[in-house]
Amino acid sequence: MALSAVDVALWDLKARLLDLPLVRLLPAYHDRVPVYGSGGFTNYSLDRLAGQLTGWAEQGIPRLKLKTSREPERDPRRLDAVRRAVGDEPELFTDANGALARKEALYWARRFHEEWDVRWFEEPVGSPDVAGLRMLRDRAPERLEIAAGEYAYTARDFVDLVDGPAVDCLQADVTRCGGITGLLEVAGLSAAQHLDLSAHCAPAISAHAFCAVRRLRHLEYFHDHVRIEDLLFEGTLSPDGGALRPDTVRPGLGLEFKWADAERYRAYGTRPA
Repeated sequence: MALSAVDVALWDLKARLLDLPLVRLLPAYHDRVPVYGSGGFTNYSLDRLAGQLTGWAEQGIPRLKLKTSREPERDPRRLDAVRRAVGDEPELFTDANGALARKEALYWARRFHEEWDVRWFEEPVGSPDVAGLRMLRDRAPERLEIAAGEYAYTARDFVDLVDGPAVDCLQADVTRCGGITGLLEVAGLSAAQHLDLSAHCAPAISAHAFCAVRRLRHLEYFHDHVRIEDLLFEGTLSPDGGALRPDTVRPGLGLEFKWADAERYRAYGTRPA
């Protein structure tokens, strides 16, 4: 993760020195990155949960994800509330964050799809359980995709996930997988294996970086990351037509740190000169 941060900073610096937006420096295949709204925490009330996902749908985001499986017995009521609120049209995604055992995960995969038309089940079992992910991919309903990869850090981690493969759609986090340089390697692997690649969070960086992914699927527009980016940076992006479009005017990532706004959160050290 530290290497990822340095790598992203160096790509941003190079683009700024060349007075180019980062997306123009990369071998971009796309000019936009489709997004899905993500949040839906398990501690939300039903009203708050439904309201958050409805808000994304009203912004024109056609894919919506909620967390599940912390207390599986509560999930049917939560999914009922979401489906009533957003209707049948938006695609529903779920994310178990690796909370389930293999048989539990297969049971819920079938229920999620059959009862609520869920199309994406992320980390039904923990990412280290590659055999479990592969079993679920093989046995889950055909129209329900199994996804993982946000906790892949090294090339070996990604090779394990695409071997078989163990997922229907691979994920990568540019802040964990070696930065933009590492992401380009993962993008090549996903293309070679005929697997789409989905961006995990970090929308301000991912909006530029994932334009360089040939087999791009979409980007997780995650509630907490969006909130923190808006709090600390000028130049953050908002979805337009269900996608983020990288700024092609400002150099680099197009971001400027809000030093004055961030001062209240300082824990130690001094502001750079």
